[in-house]
Amino acid sequence: MSENIDKRQRAAQFRQRLVAAMDRRGLNQSSLARRIGVDRSTVSQLLGGDGARLPNAQVVGECASALGVSADWLLSLSDRPETAADLMAISLSLTEAPRALVDEQIFSWHREAAGYKIRHVPAALPDMLKTRNLLEWEYTPHLGRTTEQAINASQDRLDWMRGAHSDYEIALPLHEMESFALGTGYYAGLSPAIRREQIDRFMDLNAQFYPGLRLYLFDARRVYSAPITLFGPLLAVLYVGRNYVAFRDSERVQAFTRHFDHLVREASISARDLPVHLQALRDRIT
Repeated sequence: MSENIDKRQRAAQFRQRLVAAMDRRGLNQSSLARRIGVDRSTVSQLLGGDGARLPNAQVVGECASALGVSADWLLSLSDRPETAADLMAISLSLTEAPRALVDEQIFSWHREAAGYKIRHVPAALPDMLKTRNLLEWEYTPHLGRTTEQAINASQDRLDWMRGAHSDYEIALPLHEMESFALGTGYYAGLSPAIRREQIDRFMDLNAQFYPGLRLYLFDARRVYSAPITLFGPLLAVLYVGRNYVAFRDSERVQAFTRHFDHLVREASISARDLPVHLQALRDRIT
């Protein structure tokens, strides 16, 4: 709360907010007095009168703690009654990120954001655009004999994401696509046939879904991004390996959105130019 109010108004709002918080907690004057360690008459004085005097900081703090609200809210220094810990819990969460194609948490976030633009910086190539052969090659070392079962279980979710009424903007490093096409680094040992098939898949999906699906390639020597997904204006999720860090407060979601938009502006290969670049990479596969 940025506006300045006089002491009499602040004191009146303190009494109003104290009453409202007590009502929400189902506390009367006696029970609040017991919780904060004062006489009932002290609480009665806090609630009564129309003067400009406010209680001391210790009493305000004890009331806030007992009622589960912030002292700033009681004193009209904030419009949010939640404590700092509660606000952090609401705006930020840490959840497990299992090694899976589309785990339940990711899928639920996609469903929540249906109709909004999804902005995505994948950790590697985006799973939702991969061929079955590439998925099997990539997930077999981790899932072993259950790879095919996992792919089958995720197929409906992948199909739903591809067909959802959401625009997708995907940005990934230029070197990631080149490393894949040439079979180097992470993709060493991947057969030329699977690489050609996957490049064809990218070109087919681009032709089918553009401009609803737009893929950009940025030069990681000029700009950098950690893996992140933005679910419209609702949520920003960072992928840190074994966990997702999810932000729901609008300020951080907007900051991550500006970061993604910067990647798009600085992209070396735009979504419009992608087919020509992909064909050039395919021609280099031997």
